[in-house]
Amino acid sequence: MEIAKSFEPKLIESRWYPKWEESGYFKAGLDPNKAENFCILLPPPNVTGTLHMGHDFNQTLMDALTRYHRMKGEPTLWQAGTDHAGIVIQMVVERLINAQKKTHHDFDREAFTERV
Repeated sequence: MEIAKSFEPKLIESRWYPKWEESGYFKAGLDPNKAENFCILLPPPNVTGTLHMGHDFNQTLMDALTRYHRMKGEPTLWQAGTDHAGIVIQMVVERLINAQKKTHHDFDREAFTERV
């Protein structure tokens, strides 16, 4: 058997997706009557928009854990995050400001926020 050079999810998911949908594996929520609920937070991508192997590994683990808990019948939520890129955004903006021979101290909060 020869292993494909690249992964084609369509081949696998075309078989499994209907079963997953029928079984409710993509439904999120909280059931206060169940002892086990599962939630995992998904940080958004960095401001640079580039992903690396660490991101890929991270996303794969979160996807696998979420599917696992849903398939166990636990109410499961994979929640998108909102604050992951804040530090990186500030770093990018400060580099742009530094290129103009200035620092963030040259701006008040409102002006710096406007730059961001």
